[in-house]
Amino acid sequence: MGKQRTAVLGTGQTHHRAKRTDVSMPGLLREAVDRAMADARVDWSEIDAVVVGKAPDLFEGVMMPELFLADALGANGKPLLRVHTAGSVGGSTALVAASLIQSGVHRRVLTVAFEKQSESNAMWALSIAPPFHMPVGAGAGGYFAPHVRSYIRRSGAPEHVGAIVAAKDRRNGALNPHAHLRQADITVESVRASQMLWDPIRYDETCPSSDGACAMVLGDEAAGDAVEGGAAWLHATAMRTEPTTFAGRDQVNPQAGRDAAAALWKEAGITDPLSQVDTAEIYVPFSWFEPMWLENLGFMPEGEGWKLTESGETALGGRLPINPSGGVLSSNPIGASGMLRFSEAAKQVMGRAGDYQVDGARIALGHAYGGGSQYFSMWVVGADKP
Repeated sequence: MGKQRTAVLGTGQTHHRAKRTDVSMPGLLREAVDRAMADARVDWSEIDAVVVGKAPDLFEGVMMPELFLADALGANGKPLLRVHTAGSVGGSTALVAASLIQSGVHRRVLTVAFEKQSESNAMWALSIAPPFHMPVGAGAGGYFAPHVRSYIRRSGAPEHVGAIVAAKDRRNGALNPHAHLRQADITVESVRASQMLWDPIRYDETCPSSDGACAMVLGDEAAGDAVEGGAAWLHATAMRTEPTTFAGRDQVNPQAGRDAAAALWKEAGITDPLSQVDTAEIYVPFSWFEPMWLENLGFMPEGEGWKLTESGETALGGRLPINPSGGVLSSNPIGASGMLRFSEAAKQVMGRAGDYQVDGARIALGHAYGGGSQYFSMWVVGADKP
């Protein structure tokens, strides 16, 4: 019978901070969940299933936290799934939740993703020597810096492009009341003057380490039709994966990302993403990934993503506003960061983004990646039914 129409009925998120010592782990999740359910105008009896996601358990030092979160998430007597695909997990979790409605199994699904990094150490968690895998040894920044250097060399991008992205996203974050970092006065010059951490990535071009959570309520066509002011309708979804290392792997422009984007645009009926997408929430933990992903996603030809960034067209008011919410550079509760991208895309087409609303946004992209640029999840949402 094909995919059933699916919609975002409501969204919610916490206030993201370096340390949320005011709440327990279940309390952190409930902050986001309660807001999402209030936004969707549903109560617990209307939730058929719960899908929860987070990044590696070592980020908090709590193994399988979903086992003790069931009660706080209203999952008693209901199906509860846990998803894990490294940094892309927030996006993947949303897609798993959506699939339960697209398949006709459930009418309304609550999905939530989170991280409480202050209770452990992500750098340490990423630097252990896992069995059968190459150890990172330097955290995410040390791992991705060589990929950024390769991109700059291949594309000929000028060195200030990363600073442009960082200043733009942090200024956007200043408009977002939930953002961890809100730096309205940040400039390209101040970013370039910040400390070099992993050449060419500077301190202000790096995502923060945040405690936070994001939740959404997804529903079927009838539930979507009942949303006052209009739901965000899913037009397309895609997930792709590739190994961390293999002969000839392109870590600057990963094949899995290209394949996921191609499948996404095809399902959504989009032939020219740059002209047909109104705004995009893209997973950019280090500023140089904006131009890199603009190419990987097919918005720009290979080697030219930085030109769109440098021109100012990815800023609010530009041709394709990227991360109007402030993105991962402003808030980074890793397990929730991907879901935040999907949620913020939905808020844009629902007209609920407040001070960072993109005028006339009707089609939006949510994007997440994880691992060594090996897990990709994406969705396209629209104000109109597909």
